[in-house]
This record gives sequence, C-alpha cells and structure tokens, in this order.
Amino acid sequence: MNPTEKSKDAKSSVGMATLWSFAAELSAKLIVPVSNMILARILAPEIFGIIATINMIISFADMISTAGFQKYLVQHQYQDKAELHRGASVAFWTNLGISLLAWVIIALFRNQISDALGNPGYGVALAVAALTLPLTSFSSIQESLFQKNLNYKILFIKRLSVSLLPLVVTVPLALLGFQHWSLIIGNLAGGLLKAILLTYASDWKPNLFYSFKILKKMLSFSIWTLLETIALWASNYIDILIISNVLGSYYTGLYKNSQSTVTSILTIVTGATTSVLFSSLSRCQDDQEKFEKLFFEFQKNVAMFVLPLGVGIFCFRDLVTALLLGKQWMEAADFVGIWGLCTSIVCVFGTFSREVYRSKGKPKISLLAQLLHLVFVIPVCLYSVKQGFDTLIWLRSFAYLQIVVVHMFFMKFVFHISPFKMFSTVKEIVLSAIIMGMFAYFTQSFIPTGVFWQFVLILVCGVLYFGILFCFPKNRKNLISMPRKLLNKIKH
Repeated sequence: MNPTEKSKDAKSSVGMATLWSFAAELSAKLIVPVSNMILARILAPEIFGIIATINMIISFADMISTAGFQKYLVQHQYQDKAELHRGASVAFWTNLGISLLAWVIIALFRNQISDALGNPGYGVALAVAALTLPLTSFSSIQESLFQKNLNYKILFIKRLSVSLLPLVVTVPLALLGFQHWSLIIGNLAGGLLKAILLTYASDWKPNLFYSFKILKKMLSFSIWTLLETIALWASNYIDILIISNVLGSYYTGLYKNSQSTVTSILTIVTGATTSVLFSSLSRCQDDQEKFEKLFFEFQKNVAMFVLPLGVGIFCFRDLVTALLLGKQWMEAADFVGIWGLCTSIVCVFGTFSREVYRSKGKPKISLLAQLLHLVFVIPVCLYSVKQGFDTLIWLRSFAYLQIVVVHMFFMKFVFHISPFKMFSTVKEIVLSAIIMGMFAYFTQSFIPTGVFWQFVLILVCGVLYFGILFCFPKNRKNLISMPRKLLNKIKH
C-alpha cells in the first residue's frame, strides 16, 4: 500500500471511529436526559446530593485502581498484538487487585467516610455502591483496546445498552420508593452489563500472565497520567465537598445535578471526539504538520455545534431547566445557563489541549495545568460558598474559564501551537454565535410568553446562526459537504 492509500485508509478509519463514537454519545445523551428528566421529578434534590458525595469517593477510588493504564495502552506503540495483550494482562490484574483493596478500605471505614462527607447514616450505601470498582476492572482494559484500534462500533453497542438501563432499572425502583438505592442499584447493573458486553466482544480475555518488568514500564508513563487524573478529579469534586459540608445535601444536589445535566448535553460532541482525537493524534505524533491539521479540524467541527449550543442554553436557561429538571429545580436556572456558556468555551479551547499533551507522551504538562487550575478554584469556592448559593454559581462558573488561559500558555510555549490560530480557526463561528445570542436575548422581551413561542424563537435563532455561517465561503463549503460525508460513512 502506497503512502497516499495509507493516508486515505487512516482518514477513513478516523472518520468511521468518529461516526460510531458520535452515535454512541448521541444515543446516550438522548436517553440519559430522558431518564434524568423522570428521576428529577420523582426524587428530591437531597437524594442527588447524597449520591453526588458517594460518587465522589467511588470515582476517586476508581482512578487509583485503573492507575492510568488505559491511556498507556492507547498511546504506546506496540510491535505486535501479542505484546499488546501481555500489557493488557498486566494492567488488568493490577487494576483488579487495587480495586478490591480500595473496596475493602471503603467498606471498613464506610461510616467515618460518610460522616466526613456530611452525610451521616449512609455508610452502608457507600459500601454497596463501591462494588462498581471491581466491575470496572473487567471492562476498562477492553474498552481501551477497542479505542486503540478505533473500533467504536462495539463501544456504541455497549454505550447504548448501558444507557437504556436507567429506564428499565433505576426509574422503576425510584417509583417504588427506593430513593437513593434506585440510583445505586442502577449504577451497579450498568457496570455489570458493561463488563459482560466488552469481555465477550474483546479478542483479548483475562489470563494468568503477569510481569513486573512490564508493570514498571507502564508506571513510568501512567503515574503522571494518574496524578493528572487525580488533579482533574479534584477540580471536578472539590466544590461538591465544600458545598456538602457548608450548604448541605439540598444545595449539593441542586448544584451537582444541574451541572451534570448541562455537561451531558454539551459533551455529546466533545465526548464523542476526544477519545478518537487522542487515538488519532497518537498515530501521527511525530508529524507536526499533520498533527496540527488534525487538531484544528477537530476543534472547528466541534466549535460549530458546541458554541451555539452553550449560548442557547444561557439565553433559554429557564426553559432548559424547566424541561430537563422540572419546576422544583428552578432555583438553579441561572447556574444551568452560565455553566452551559462557560463549559462550551472550555470544550472548544481547553478540552482538546489535554489530548495533545497525552498523545505527545507528556502527561506531566496536563498534570501541571490541572494543578494551576485547582490552586485558582479552591479559594474561589471557599469564598463564594460563604456568600450563598447565588454567588457561588456565578463565581464558580467564571473560575472554570481560567483553565483555558492555562492551556493556551502550554500550547504556545511547549507544543508550539498558536493560541491565535486556535481563535482564528473558529472566529466566524464565534461571531455567528454572539450575534445569535444577542438576537435571542433582546427578542425574548418582545415575544409572547409560553413554551411554544420559546421554541419558535429557538428555531429562528438556529436559522440565523447557520445563515450567518453560510456567508463565509469556507464554512459554507464545510456545511454543504458534511451531510454528504456523513451519508457516505453510513453507507460504507
């Protein structure tokens, strides 16, 4: 196969992987909000607050148990499949051992941990929920192998199946009055189903092979990825820990469920592309020109949909909150709007930077970026939570934007990727989104009240946004060709 054919084949593989990954994210993000819309109307915000603190501990233990080996398996260039499978076996047994130890520790100190989280009396719930840790060991390695091979069709089937579980498990249990147990049992069922599906579909199966030599080599890379993931975890959960201890479970649930609902909508696109981007960039990490071209292409395509979505969530925050969460959550409407806007900006100008660091084999940079962000966020949360929930939601959202500045610095001075070019690539998209947002903001006061007219205005804003984009030749060409390319991928 000549270089041109190889390039076309690689491009086709990336395109198909992106299509399947997007299909997985889209199906999950369409199903999950439906489940969440139902659960938010059945369960009180306090229940979501309790689960948020439980998930905080479990996600931390899960990070420690996986030890960052998944990223190593994807990023590292193996000589053959046998070598890859040996590495997978070492990662699997290490993950399983650490996860079982983590569960034992959580089970033994469940009451003390629950008290420290501000939720006394929920120690048993924490111990039972932590059973997801060993289940993760049976799926995380297989998932990374599928990602490495850009085999996202299997991951789509897995994601779709797991996403449907809340509708058939969690919601019925919540209707029967199981409260927080309905969410815990639903998570356990999802972890079990994922482990079964991926283990069955994978051509690698757990075996008794183990090598401390391979483990040492993995740890030299994975330890930095693990530390970076811990810093990212702290950035995502430090506010939950502070709110639960100062404002209680009600505001913790109000905050976390609103935040996760908005994030799940915006990450339909970014969630579908980040793992594909990481795998793709890892393949061309030594070709700077191809590397940058691929990076900017992903960034522009994501920005085209994420930025107007974030602006729309901000402008129609009351409607979004009422539809997705219900009337009992309207106190968080402002947070839904401003978090949506800030998250869309971070998705376009910050999220993909982490994939650049990892694909280049420099997870230390990603760790440093998260630490700098954490140092900034903690004082903001500590100050704002004392001023009340309203002050907290605005300052915390704006503090999230600081990570963009940090990423821009490292992209410029470490990887020689120009922040100016990052903005220049999407300048027409930014302009179109701003004009659309201004039109929506000033028009709402002139239209009749009611859900119908709000949807009419949303439709008009969408037409306005894409109409402005069509005025720019490059974007017009991209928009016209996008459906054709998508159709060709589906036919293929």
